[in-house]
Amino acid sequence: MNSWRLLLTRPAEDCAALAQTLAAQGIASHCMPLLAIEALAETDAQRSTFADLQRYCAVIVVSKPAARIGLQLLAQLRASLPSMPWFSVGAATAAVLAERGLQVHYPETGDDSEALLALPALQQAIAGASSPRVLILRGEGGREFLAERLRGQGVTVDYLPLYRRTLPAYPAGELSRCVRAERLNGLVVSSGQGLEHLQQLAGDDWPALARLPLFVPSPRVADQARLAGAEIVVDCRGASAAALLAALEQFPAAAL
Repeated sequence: MNSWRLLLTRPAEDCAALAQTLAAQGIASHCMPLLAIEALAETDAQRSTFADLQRYCAVIVVSKPAARIGLQLLAQLRASLPSMPWFSVGAATAAVLAERGLQVHYPETGDDSEALLALPALQQAIAGASSPRVLILRGEGGREFLAERLRGQGVTVDYLPLYRRTLPAYPAGELSRCVRAERLNGLVVSSGQGLEHLQQLAGDDWPALARLPLFVPSPRVADQARLAGAEIVVDCRGASAAALLAALEQFPAAAL
């Protein structure tokens, strides 16, 4: 039996799926979703963007909620799907898009912005356009590094926010109570905003919780965590279950 006992903080549906995957590997966990997905109201900007998708040489979808909400809106608007390549940061998001028959490319290792930018298919799509323009489907905020790097290559980048992430309501002190009651010895966040919500919910208890090992999805979130005072930060180089399992294998609880 694995000695990790982890706090999982993803949105409820993803949290439950991850907990099930970990349990199959003998890893105990407790779900406390710190991100709730709220679709944004349909806007003229969304309608006009989806009506003119052909002007983009590539569409990048950064998350499963962005994929699901984007596809739902496309269906409602009866918008056509041009044959340009679509890209995602990870396999799970790609699977949502592929169900609609889209041509999707994603990094098979390291599901983060750096790995996506290194994909030959993305570079080919950019090089093949006379005035490359890329659309990023995302939530409110996030993935600024991705856009900055693309703009550095002379690419025009448009964002289309489709949802916001909110912090679910919990009683005061619930996070620390849960960590103590479940005897948790590790924390897992899937994004920078998830880390911010973790700190916000912890409140005055954050310095104590910051002593626990914290598993994060990317170097940027790792830097954010260290600046916030987290003492032991493990960069999983991806937010997938496979990335977390690999990190847990590399860093057994007794070794930290």
